Amino acid sequence: MAKRIVESFVDDIDGSEAGGTTRFALDGTSYEIDLSGTNRDQLEKALAPFITKARAVRADRSLRGRRAGAATPRTVTREKSTEIRRWAKAQGLPVSERGRIAATVVEQYEAAH
Repeated sequence: MAKRIVESFVDDIDGSEAGGTTRFALDGTSYEIDLSGTNRDQLEKALAPFITKARAVRADRSLRGRRAGAATPRTVTREKSTEIRRWAKAQGLPVSERGRIAATVVEQYEAAH
């Protein structure tokens, strides 16, 4: 017995047949929308005045799926963690004895050093 699976895209705007998925981002949030050729052209035309004046930025893999403004993951050695904890306590900042150090505390430490 043979099986044929057909995947078709439906335009999220008007329900017509879509050519595929269009991805774009704004303010750190990525979006996907299935669009027909006509609606994709409309989207590109609407964004064109902004795109021509904007700077292209390469996507940072470490930020994929993260909220805008969220701290990037960092690798901190055991020795550095001890140093950061000691510094944070001296500054009166809340820091746990074990586990992950809050990104805001690490950023403050790095800014001070």
